[in-house]
Amino acid sequence: MIIETPSENWKDYELIDSGNFEKLERFGPFIMRRPEPKALWDKTLKEDEWKKLAHTVFTQGAGFSKAGKEDSGIWTMHKKMPEQWIISYQDIFKLRLGLTSFKHVGVFPEQAPNWDFIATQVKRLNKNFEKIAPGRKAKVLNLFAYTGAASLAAKEAGADVTHLDSVKQVVTWARQNMELSGLENIRWIIEDALKFVQREARRGNVYDGIMLDPPAYGRGPDGERWKLDESLLELLKGCEKILSPMNSFLVLNLYSNGYSAVLADTLVKTVFSDGGRRTSGELILKDRFGKALPLSVFTRLER
Repeated sequence: MIIETPSENWKDYELIDSGNFEKLERFGPFIMRRPEPKALWDKTLKEDEWKKLAHTVFTQGAGFSKAGKEDSGIWTMHKKMPEQWIISYQDIFKLRLGLTSFKHVGVFPEQAPNWDFIATQVKRLNKNFEKIAPGRKAKVLNLFAYTGAASLAAKEAGADVTHLDSVKQVVTWARQNMELSGLENIRWIIEDALKFVQREARRGNVYDGIMLDPPAYGRGPDGERWKLDESLLELLKGCEKILSPMNSFLVLNLYSNGYSAVLADTLVKTVFSDGGRRTSGELILKDRFGKALPLSVFTRLER
């Protein structure tokens, strides 16, 4: 098991401090204060310093709704800042950020090591394909793709990318990020992930890379119900049918409380039982004072 955190070379993001169920973060030039249920320890900076630094503060609703989604909240501005702005990921691609009613801003920064892994794998596969099928590019599928950072990492590295999410608004957001980054020709799909994977399997379509970062709960565009505990195994079995048995990779990321890297590794080991190299661990953010905030677990498969 390994622990990974974003590279210090990423200058547009920083976790400044964390604690008392909050985090203080900088995205580009702007600092925001948000709830963080995993920050169980005390803050290092004093409350006055948090107030002085933050451009905006998010106040959350009552917790989780009956549908399993976070209740909405509000952002309160303390310093002038735009509601939308742009950051760069190490001059590789750009992301448009914005203040949403669910405390998110359009990127999950702890995922940066996964983006780096995806880019490395695409380049590896394309190098292999150049020897056996010149001109062929790695074909990758990004499920639950949100605003598309993983899609951009794959595309910039030279992949043919299919980006799937069930929410039209975030697919539109991802398309804007592609255009901001000077990239093109990502395939956009608005659909339920399980339905799409099962249909691709029936059609005999195969991908060289699959990335999936499923939520605990969700709804497809036609009201399809997604519950992680009930549906993840079935989805992975579908992915196994459409992932190439050679020259391929898979990234499974899980951020639900109670899920461990051992659980993710065991799932991938049992479903993708025909070999390959697996790496599992946690993705964390470290604040200025060395406190490590664990935010998700992952298993990666390389063939």
